[in-house]
Amino acid sequence: MKKLIIIPAYNEAKNLENVVKNIKENAPSFDYVIINDCSTDQTKELCAQKGFNVVNLPVNLGIGGAVQTGYVYGVENDYDLAVQVDGDGQHDPAFLEKMSVVLQEEKAEMVIGSRFIDNQGFQSTGMRRMGIKYFSGLIYLLTKKRVTDPTSGLRMINKDIIRLFSKDYPKDYPEPESIVAVLRRNKKIVEIPVEMKERQGGVSSISPKKSVYYMIKVSLAILIEGIRKY
Repeated sequence: MKKLIIIPAYNEAKNLENVVKNIKENAPSFDYVIINDCSTDQTKELCAQKGFNVVNLPVNLGIGGAVQTGYVYGVENDYDLAVQVDGDGQHDPAFLEKMSVVLQEEKAEMVIGSRFIDNQGFQSTGMRRMGIKYFSGLIYLLTKKRVTDPTSGLRMINKDIIRLFSKDYPKDYPEPESIVAVLRRNKKIVEIPVEMKERQGGVSSISPKKSVYYMIKVSLAILIEGIRKY
């Protein structure tokens, strides 16, 4: 199988070298592509210097647009599965092989790496955990499916969902909304326990000031996705 790691990166020059090194050491059967979302730091120069496989976006598209670019890349290069690994060093590539096995054996369309099954590793902040529980409850209310870590960026999808997301993917804060989109199409999602790390450098895109906007925007997006007709 052709397996692709999509690494969305905005101002991740401090982290990318270690992220790529970790992928090569712990997920050697996967290809990778860095989607440089018009970074203003040295991300572009670092990728050129190190010879990393990179797509440099001419304008900033946000996390959703960057990841969707990776899915377009996956379609154009005929990948069988794709997984998002964030450029901040929080996701451990050592879990990717197990995720790919589960995706195939369970005949799932998506496999999510969840922090909250075994409760190992970095568990996020208290406020964010409250938000995660809220989104988990909202998703259950709309789909009757329980997802313990709906904001996890560590998500692997099969070829059909790569095609779907290459054409239609939320612009920002896409994880909970896109989960609902998959479940509303009666596709199978499986979670497996993983351990995540604290951000290795740089600054999160979700600042305290943006948290209220995040909660309102994502809630509305989930509700709209939940009543959308296909």
